[in-house]
Amino acid sequence: MAKTYRTHEEASVEMFKQDPALAADYLNSVLEDGDEADLMLALRSLSKAFGGVQEVAKQAEVNAHTLYRTLSEQGNPELKTLSSILRAMGMRLAVQPITHAHL
Repeated sequence: MAKTYRTHEEASVEMFKQDPALAADYLNSVLEDGDEADLMLALRSLSKAFGGVQEVAKQAEVNAHTLYRTLSEQGNPELKTLSSILRAMGMRLAVQPITHAHL
């Protein structure tokens, strides 16, 4: 019997696979509102949309065990590693000014 439902995570992974710009928007939102643990969780989740941790590690030229550890809640990747992970997902780091609402 065919599965008639998808979990939220499965649906999200499928959306991120189909729309890499949505994945980038998701990460930007996490960076704006979250902390480092939230970012690691988001990257771990996104890795599923880009072939899984093993494939992302291969593309990023990072040891898979190291990547699992890096993407844990206690992970603290070096800038070089973070850049490699994002590049493997078809994204890059960028800097933009913080806009403040006028009071």
